[in-house]
Amino acid sequence: MKRRSGILLHPTSLPGKGGIGTIGENAYKFIDWLKSAGQTLWQILPLTPTGYGDSPYSSFSTFAGNPLLIDLDMLVKDGFLDKKQSIPPEYVQNTNRVDFGAVVYWKIPILKTASKQFKEHAKPELLEEYKKFKTANKDWLYNYASFMSIKEYYDEKACNEKVCSSIWNEYWPTELALFNEEAVSQWNRTHRIEVESHCIIQFFFYRQWSALKEYAHKNGISIIGDIPIFVAMDSADAWSNQHLFQLDKNGKPKAVAGVPPDYFSATGQLWGNPLYDWDAMQKEHFSWWLRRIKKVNELVDFIRIDHFRGFDAYWRVPAGEKTAVNGEWIKTPGKELFQTIQKKLGNIPIIAEDLGVITEDVTKLREEFGLPGMKVLQFAFNSDEVAQNGFINPFMPHMYSKNCVVYTGTHDNSTTMGYLSSLPEADLKIVCKYLGFDFKTSQKWIKNGTLCRSFIKLALSSVADFAVIPMQDILELGDEARMNMPSTAGGHNWQWRLTQSQLSAKRAVELKEMSYTYGRNFAE
Repeated sequence: MKRRSGILLHPTSLPGKGGIGTIGENAYKFIDWLKSAGQTLWQILPLTPTGYGDSPYSSFSTFAGNPLLIDLDMLVKDGFLDKKQSIPPEYVQNTNRVDFGAVVYWKIPILKTASKQFKEHAKPELLEEYKKFKTANKDWLYNYASFMSIKEYYDEKACNEKVCSSIWNEYWPTELALFNEEAVSQWNRTHRIEVESHCIIQFFFYRQWSALKEYAHKNGISIIGDIPIFVAMDSADAWSNQHLFQLDKNGKPKAVAGVPPDYFSATGQLWGNPLYDWDAMQKEHFSWWLRRIKKVNELVDFIRIDHFRGFDAYWRVPAGEKTAVNGEWIKTPGKELFQTIQKKLGNIPIIAEDLGVITEDVTKLREEFGLPGMKVLQFAFNSDEVAQNGFINPFMPHMYSKNCVVYTGTHDNSTTMGYLSSLPEADLKIVCKYLGFDFKTSQKWIKNGTLCRSFIKLALSSVADFAVIPMQDILELGDEARMNMPSTAGGHNWQWRLTQSQLSAKRAVELKEMSYTYGRNFAE
């Protein structure tokens, strides 16, 4: 890691028609803007299909790409859609928020139409490319396609029957739910067209993403990807690998994932993800994890692993609990896992999300493998902690080591403008003292964006090797632009989008100058 800086922005937040950002023309324009702003890093959230609550951290597959990110205009250019088919209806026209329900309702059938026309009209060389794609991804692609085909059928059936849940371990026929090979094979034979459609749609995604990544590299931009430590229960991963999870003979969880009470939530966070059977994982020499890391590493240049703390010990909450309070820490073979990753895959560039309750053992594990951790400026200025420990806070820049990534905030935090506007007086006094502002006039500096820009400068000027700023902070937006509120579902989570006009040349020049001033990217 050399001294660099960049922007945190998920592709769904890009501007454009169709109700959601895509990896098409506007993604290329964003890369151009990053280059003009002197940035060399683009951090994104998981690229996987969004599941419950539209969260990219709750996906139908940890290997698949999100079909909603596929750009329809590019499919038109490839000859797999007519121009009229790519025009969105009024209910998904360009807005400043993603309406996931509307986008899914419109776009998925269009993608299935494109997959049908691809099968019928693709040139031989492209069909050969598709064949190679299927071969290269056979360890996950067919199970994913089967899962989605079965899921769509039983989701519709459950809806017609007004059943609340259609998840595989609650609603599917037993033979399919328990991944009986004979039953799954029979399903694939009788639903061949539907299964193949999901494979082709994945080919569309990976083909478009590979081209975008290549363009980013040509323009000096490296991509920081994101991988959740856990997978969703309603996923092809849990369904097709039940022996690798803490599930009973009926596929029901014995316990689920979460974290204990912390500064995010007084009752902890009950995520509900199925927990790994680490003994089973270790018996198979962590082969599932190796495939997962290898696949993400093909898509991005750096991998941020969410909840790194779980590789030392995970918070096990008995199934049926309403909160995450009544859990316990269980040790995991994290050291053995990362030794295996190094041995089999080499030195994969991993960033450890080491936020929350971090013990000496977690820090020791991260440092043993030389992994950079994360620093968040919004965690630095707690008046109670200052009263107890003075300015000896690991999130204050004067306490950093080089081997870390600093953020003003993350997708789970308020925007910096929102954070500053809602700070208790005692905390705001600490901010002003640290940054050299007169507290009496602090509200003026908050409202005109000066304190927000000071936070950005603080991150850029720090000793941290990487500095990553959420796009909302560059634009000095309030909490109306917040990406996610942890421990909540619905609302405006994951919906924020920017407009093309916000990617202004003026902002780019300002950011380029700041980055150059603090020795990042060495922009001209």
